Amino acid sequence: MTRFARPFLRFLGAAGTVTGSRYLIEADTRRILIDCGLFQGFKTLRARNRKPFPVRPSGIDTVLLTHAHLDHTGYLPALIRAGYGGRVICTEATAELCGLILPDSGHLQEEEARHAARHGYSRHKNPTPLYTLKDAERALERLDTVSFERRIDLGEGIAATFIPAGHLLGAAQIRLELDGRIIHFSGDLGHDPDPLMRPPVPFEGADVLVCESTYGNRNHPDIDPEAELAPILKRSFARGGTVLIPAFAVGRAQGLMYHIARLMDRGEIPRVPVYLNSPMSIDATEIYHRHHDEHHVAWKDCVGMFQIAKRVTSVEQSKDLNTHQGPMIIVSASGMLTGGRILHHLVSFGPDRRNTIILSGFQAGGTRGAALAEGARKLRIFGREFPIEAEVVQLQSFSGHADADELLHWMQGARRPPAMTYVTHGEPSASDTLRARIEHELGWPARAPEHLETIHLDRPR
Repeated sequence: MTRFARPFLRFLGAAGTVTGSRYLIEADTRRILIDCGLFQGFKTLRARNRKPFPVRPSGIDTVLLTHAHLDHTGYLPALIRAGYGGRVICTEATAELCGLILPDSGHLQEEEARHAARHGYSRHKNPTPLYTLKDAERALERLDTVSFERRIDLGEGIAATFIPAGHLLGAAQIRLELDGRIIHFSGDLGHDPDPLMRPPVPFEGADVLVCESTYGNRNHPDIDPEAELAPILKRSFARGGTVLIPAFAVGRAQGLMYHIARLMDRGEIPRVPVYLNSPMSIDATEIYHRHHDEHHVAWKDCVGMFQIAKRVTSVEQSKDLNTHQGPMIIVSASGMLTGGRILHHLVSFGPDRRNTIILSGFQAGGTRGAALAEGARKLRIFGREFPIEAEVVQLQSFSGHADADELLHWMQGARRPPAMTYVTHGEPSASDTLRARIEHELGWPARAPEHLETIHLDRPR
């Protein structure tokens, strides 16, 4: 059995990028992986998903998940297929959402591989998925749930506590106790105030902090989400247009449905057909009903958010939507236009200037969503270039992430400052801007680590 001379922290992902969250702790004879995410966005990042995992998967003892989004969980089926045999510990809501997200990811990867092979736009003669639906289903069998604020013994003097992070149902900060040291992983912290989720529990302090920086270089504008959304919808409907809203099926879709339902109830926008074209979004909305303790949406509004849309479940129904005329709203995954049914809707509705595409969340560099946000008028989809003449709007008030000021405010609750704060899970400019603010405004040492960097936890630097 390998014994590590001193405890290490290794940044296997989310360093220099906003995706691929993976942090490895090596202490005594234990290897503990915090998050097991997919790399998304630029091709150079996506290529990392196909490389062998940086450490032998069978040599990892435990995986801890902060929350269910793919950039934190999406590599798990591949890790298990490659030999990981231990527990995967997460909160109950995270396990329920993983039960939707991971099989959907495996199914989409199989579908995209078949589509690429059929239409010949892959560079590979026989394109294969990173993992399959069956791989994802096997991964779900490993999930072991834990309650918030309950200390879990991981052996060898190591313990973990899951602390509410806001952001998403089940989302957690992870406080790791390691031979008398406290290593705190922020996970993705929620925006406060958020229309759905309760705020994150403040940071109490640690020896080492690993903090996300998705919005580390900017603040969310002080705009009411419904006041921002209503005029966009009204002008599109006045043109007879269809509104396409690419949305993360878990979290963002539910928030959008909540606000659309409220606007219609008050008569501020016309009652037009609303389609929720994502079976995963439909099931996730039901999970929100089961976890009222984690969000602050009134029961009446939760029911309204669930009932406002016509649910599109089959491929045939989805194809039929492309023959409809507006005004109407289609909400469909994925939120950054990286795959899924929304791409077929883009091909059908994107070339018509009466229509509107609403980008409702963060768009990672290298994604189609980021290209649209930057003004692209053509998108490469299914190996071909398609024109985009529809109006494109990037919403500013719908983020599920804490902004820069909120991240600093969260840190200020610490009873003692960390010996080092590692700023991760952000584009380079966002991470470096937050690093500088931590140093100058809080007086804490901070740095943005490099991909695959290893840190000695007895002397963090």
